[in-house]
Amino acid sequence: MLPPIEDRLAAELGVPSYQVNAAVRLLDEGATVPFIARYRKEVTGGLDDTQLRMLEERLGYLRELEARRSTVLSSIEEQGKLTPALRAEIEHADTKQRLEDLYLPYKPKRRTKAQIAREAGLAPLAEALLADPMLEPEAEAARYLNADAGFAEVKAVLDGARQILMETFAEDATLLGELRGFMHEHGLVRAAVIEGKEAEGAKFRDWFDFQEPIASMPSHRALALLRGRNEGVLRLTLDVDRPDPQAPHPCEGRIAARFGIRNQGRPADRWCADTVRWAWSVKISIHLELELMSELRERAEEEAIRVFARNLKALLLAAPAGSRNTIGLDPGIRTGVKVAVVDATGKLVDTATVYPFEPRRDRETAIATIAALARKHEVELIAIGNGTASRETDALAAELMKRHAALPLTKVMVSEAGASVYSASELAAKEFPDVDVTLRGAVSIARRLQDPLAELVKIDPKSIGVGQYQHDVNQSRLAKSLDAVVEDCVNAVGVDVNTASAPLLARISGLNATLAANIVELRNNQGPFRSRNALKDVPRLGAKTFEQAAGFLRISNGDNPLDASSVHPEAYPVVQRILAKVHKSVRELMGNGGFLKSLQAAEFTDERFGLPTVQDILLELEKPGRDPRPEFRTASFREGVETLKDLQPGMQLEGVVTNVTNFGAFVDIGVHQDGLVHISALSNTFVKDPHSVVKAGQVVKVKVLEVDIARHRIALTMRLADELTPRASGAAAGAAADPARNTRNRASDPARAPTRRTSATTANSNAAGNALADAFARARGGK
Repeated sequence: MLPPIEDRLAAELGVPSYQVNAAVRLLDEGATVPFIARYRKEVTGGLDDTQLRMLEERLGYLRELEARRSTVLSSIEEQGKLTPALRAEIEHADTKQRLEDLYLPYKPKRRTKAQIAREAGLAPLAEALLADPMLEPEAEAARYLNADAGFAEVKAVLDGARQILMETFAEDATLLGELRGFMHEHGLVRAAVIEGKEAEGAKFRDWFDFQEPIASMPSHRALALLRGRNEGVLRLTLDVDRPDPQAPHPCEGRIAARFGIRNQGRPADRWCADTVRWAWSVKISIHLELELMSELRERAEEEAIRVFARNLKALLLAAPAGSRNTIGLDPGIRTGVKVAVVDATGKLVDTATVYPFEPRRDRETAIATIAALARKHEVELIAIGNGTASRETDALAAELMKRHAALPLTKVMVSEAGASVYSASELAAKEFPDVDVTLRGAVSIARRLQDPLAELVKIDPKSIGVGQYQHDVNQSRLAKSLDAVVEDCVNAVGVDVNTASAPLLARISGLNATLAANIVELRNNQGPFRSRNALKDVPRLGAKTFEQAAGFLRISNGDNPLDASSVHPEAYPVVQRILAKVHKSVRELMGNGGFLKSLQAAEFTDERFGLPTVQDILLELEKPGRDPRPEFRTASFREGVETLKDLQPGMQLEGVVTNVTNFGAFVDIGVHQDGLVHISALSNTFVKDPHSVVKAGQVVKVKVLEVDIARHRIALTMRLADELTPRASGAAAGAAADPARNTRNRASDPARAPTRRTSATTANSNAAGNALADAFARARGGK
């Protein structure tokens, strides 16, 4: 019998069982991960949100495993075939795969050829030929002729016996486990173009003759190959490298060994060997290929989802510009540049559309209009969407600032990914019923500069554009993972309950869309909340919900200063004990860092609130309402560098990281096409994980290695001291911004494959030379 689920989880996480037991109990009671991580540290022994998310996911898997185990045992028992030995094997199965292997012989299935043969009484023949190779197959088969059952000839009888043995081989759990392990360790995924699809599938041309070990294939490469297969361009197979394709497959030898089959020239040896060959080629190999390719997809999807989640977290926790009046510019050529002005709270106060570019070319009016709006509304920031015509619009804003130097303006390029999705959403329609859909995008661009988190939560995370083949992965798993990231980010920052939108409130621990709408409605009807306790008046917001949510909801300038902090109301008595001890008021204590550092947290603990909570309280009192996000800063794009043609090798530029993948980082340098910094060019030291060096939204300095105008690709390096060599650009050949990934180009070209069939080993090389070129072969798919 396996240990209890909690003990298995503890072993996986490397923590004591009591911590896991406590966390499981809280999760089962309906507590959220952010709440447990923040306010139940004593109970769980300080498990953080990452550990809790992993625990929550594995808990679901193991509970599903136990439910399936129960079903399997009941099914086999009903068939009267559950032996003590089989029960023991099933009870010790520690994965779903192992459990299904054991269940396979007993799983209800359609009537097979082997079952028909058994019903005709051919099982003893099959068993006899396997047990005693000295028997003559044809002579033995003649004794089992049964015309009524469809076995009137010796050949048919032997075929029936063979079907029985083939099914026996294919359903042997121990053998399947061994063969699966062998194929996973030694198997090669091979891709070839389907005849006649060369022109139609040209974007997959570098995968037309490709192979790579399945065990080491990275997720982005696997998903690219699978996409090629799904589009009917590539044929994928799984096999091992065999010098002589005509020789028996290595797995056939393992099957033979498992059942004691040896070719010693005996009468039945040839027949048994042929049975093994047929079992492998007709049944087992097909089953394992489907299974292992499915496993590859799942592994690739998990990694792609993990990459997306990490990028999304970095973007959501990007530095906010803060409460400053802002103009949002949504660039456009023929349709004009949409202009929206929002005040410091994000409220839309004015709009306009200007036409500085073709065909009107009314630049003077455009500058005058934007300047007038900036002056009228005391604007400090100009947020420019980074889509089509962004650099032209950026140049327009630069000219405006030069001509109107008295205006205290700062211009910032902002990712507009998802802005169009928001503009056409039901939420945007409710928020701006009388505003044209084309102007709503400019509002979103302005607001996401003020507070990226507050604005981006209104958009489906999949539309934000920081993923890797996001349309090729399991959509429900992707949504679940991204929702967890958004929840963690929102609760890490906290929200002002009197200014937060309903979508932002809905992401708070314990709340949902209905409760968020009820909070906003009560706020609109009765005015701002004066205290956290007043939240109990919100319809359907009960005690349990209040417990989960209150600590993450802030009330600025309320009746109790603590309500503006992350100190949970349940812990206010701790603060009262501190105040009584030091003879100060809350307002005197909050922000008094020097004094707070002199206090000993252990003096204020009790049976309910231990050292971790008291330490958190003192830190919060020191910097009440502190924001975990970094300080706001902007990237300065070089003037005169606006298109690929303006770039030259050796140029040093500033840019913004737009996406981080397992093979490097994409950087927006202001030329409508992101460049790639390959993992080998991120740092002067070895980098195992690009996420450890850069994050989405980070401002970085890069050097241009090469520009491939024909392919719209830019190779960059963050190793600024590196000297360019004649081969430097070659090392970066094709390593420019992947048009499939770039937010300004929706093509789905998976780019180039890194490895030809002649050399599987080079697929994993990150060496200089073709490393950056290879990276583009691994670039992710389009939006």
